[in-house]
Amino acid sequence: MVTQKDSFSRRDFLRSVSAATVGTFMFPFNSRDAMSAEEVRMPARDLGSTGINVPILSFGGSVNLPQLMLRQAFKWGVTYWDTANSYMGGNSEKLIGRYLLRYPQHRKEIFIVTKSYAWSDDAMTSDLNQSLERMRTDYVDLFFVHGVSSIDDINNTTKIWADKKKNEGKIRLFGFSTHSNMEECMLGASNLGWIDAIMMSYNFRLMQMDDMKRAVDTCANAGIGLIAMKTQGGGPLNSISDTEPDLVDKLLKKGFTSAQAKLKAVWENPNIASICSEMPNMGILMENVSAALNRTRLSSGDHKRLQQYAHETRRDYCKGCAHICEAAVDGDVPIGDIMRFLMYWTSYDDRSRAEQYFNQISVEHRLKIATLDYSAAERHCPQQMAIGHIIRTALTEFPI
Repeated sequence: MVTQKDSFSRRDFLRSVSAATVGTFMFPFNSRDAMSAEEVRMPARDLGSTGINVPILSFGGSVNLPQLMLRQAFKWGVTYWDTANSYMGGNSEKLIGRYLLRYPQHRKEIFIVTKSYAWSDDAMTSDLNQSLERMRTDYVDLFFVHGVSSIDDINNTTKIWADKKKNEGKIRLFGFSTHSNMEECMLGASNLGWIDAIMMSYNFRLMQMDDMKRAVDTCANAGIGLIAMKTQGGGPLNSISDTEPDLVDKLLKKGFTSAQAKLKAVWENPNIASICSEMPNMGILMENVSAALNRTRLSSGDHKRLQQYAHETRRDYCKGCAHICEAAVDGDVPIGDIMRFLMYWTSYDDRSRAEQYFNQISVEHRLKIATLDYSAAERHCPQQMAIGHIIRTALTEFPI
């Protein structure tokens, strides 16, 4: 059974569990000590067939990046830093630049990834040059075209641009990130033969689905490096299932938080090179580092409880197949984007970011969205989501 709960209450509950367990569970080192890079050995994996190893945990830069946290992340081996030209209005890249200005000797040890929403050669070049200037570096290790929803967005012109920037020494690797229609994009990329890496949503829910399993295996066989994001599996609605209290209780008794268990579930797939995680405070950084360092594997019972929880709450999670629901609506509605925007509030407790994204939808478009019939989209949804209810919830929570 799944019951809808007040989202604020549930966020408070999960936050209190996290706060109570930070510093208590799964810390194989004394976090109060000043740890050197030599004392903490963050595991690393091959990034596809690129010949480059990356830490299995990467620092997501879509939130504020205090210099103290960047310094501590470096000490603890979290030396994969993910950012984008658009994050925090460019401030994310500037904060990395401040760090490199102070510690220029660390540049060769940090794997820097940035992204651009631009599609034309000139616009991508402009964004890349701006990113390099902001971060005070001559090159980035990986450049992503951001938010690809169709492999047709990537063409031979893109390849020529990527090859040119590699030859100029401005990027080492090229790829894309994807939030929607991910499996189709991944399968398409595997046939291109020149995509180095892909970042996609991947978590304890998606990893059980046959289409994602096939996409991951196909990309791995093609030598494409895979980076997982949205690994906590939160959705646009919050609910508590009958399985969740038992899941949390069993994990806490074993020394895991549920958040740590969800990370570990993803890491148990060797085809995932790294997890990109937002870590807005030192507590979450500590918790995630500890999960990465701890070699204890989840039990079969742990996996079964996670799978049962995923099944019971599937109606509240958007798996990113926006082409199915959006094609069933009589109108141009970015259902997948709206689901993601709402998720930033309900699952990340980041209302300001959700509001920022919603404000990009014009008033005229919002008024049209509010009047549409979503029953056909709901019938076609593999997750059986109440799409109309969720859209109306979003429009109510973030009014014009």
